[in-house]
Amino acid sequence: MYDFLILAAGLVVLVFAGDYLVRGAVSLAEQLGISPTIIGLTIVAFGTSAPELFVSVQAALDEAPGIALGNIIGSNTANILLVLGAPAIIAPLAITSKGLRSSLAYMMGLTFTLIWFMHTDARITQLEGLILFVILITYLIWQFIRVKNQRNGNSAEVDDMPESTSDVKKIALFLIIGVIGLPIGAYLTVESASSIARSFDISEAIIGVTVVAIGTSLPELITSVMAAIRRSGGVALGNVVGSNIFNIGLILGSTALIHPLDVDPHFMNFDIPMMVFASLILVLLAVLSKPLQTWGGALMLVGYTSYVSLSF
Repeated sequence: MYDFLILAAGLVVLVFAGDYLVRGAVSLAEQLGISPTIIGLTIVAFGTSAPELFVSVQAALDEAPGIALGNIIGSNTANILLVLGAPAIIAPLAITSKGLRSSLAYMMGLTFTLIWFMHTDARITQLEGLILFVILITYLIWQFIRVKNQRNGNSAEVDDMPESTSDVKKIALFLIIGVIGLPIGAYLTVESASSIARSFDISEAIIGVTVVAIGTSLPELITSVMAAIRRSGGVALGNVVGSNIFNIGLILGSTALIHPLDVDPHFMNFDIPMMVFASLILVLLAVLSKPLQTWGGALMLVGYTSYVSLSF
């Protein structure tokens, strides 16, 4: 019970610290005159993935590759089936943006590159981590060029910008809370998750792709549900696709750069196929230009619940 309480506390700290970090960083960027579009493509996208980053790096340093890798794979699956399934019940989500479809292509490219690396030697090496990171950088460069070439650069990509402030003291406080809170939350989460896995004789990989992944996906879930309530479906979709790209390119890439990750066979036999299946659902919807209706969202939630149940 103590470990579960510590795990819950760690996840709560991660969510709130990540939120404060984003709000502080966005406010600081606005004070420095950085364009809202650049803020949306970088700070906001990074901020919603910050919990996954700190958890995965901490897990890698603690010699817990199952949690480090499971967190990324599980988060990407949760982002599609859970984070998109929930808002789709509130309002249909249309995949019509050309930019979003191109981002989906990047997401699938990163996904299959990761699978290739994992199949090669059941390990994500430092070189492979660097390659994933470089692919992310090319994606960001492409985004900047695409936005610059658009007549209306400040578009739907930044409609869901977090509330900012011009108060210097608040900005400093938000940044301090985020910078201090994220590593503390990551440490509590990884240590308690590892302890739970040992206590119940469950592999760290399973804990990583379920409990930890759901917890670190809460920022994306909250953002997408709020976007659906405001009928901003494009924001919900862009948030998920962008987060999945950051998860593999930035988080997994940088984590492997710090410490190579051994791949648990459980990932290749079950979790990776599930992640690919969920990703292909989005690709199919984009190709057919079909919106994700309420019934589709409900099926996604049922599918995700089944996935978590089967994992255990």
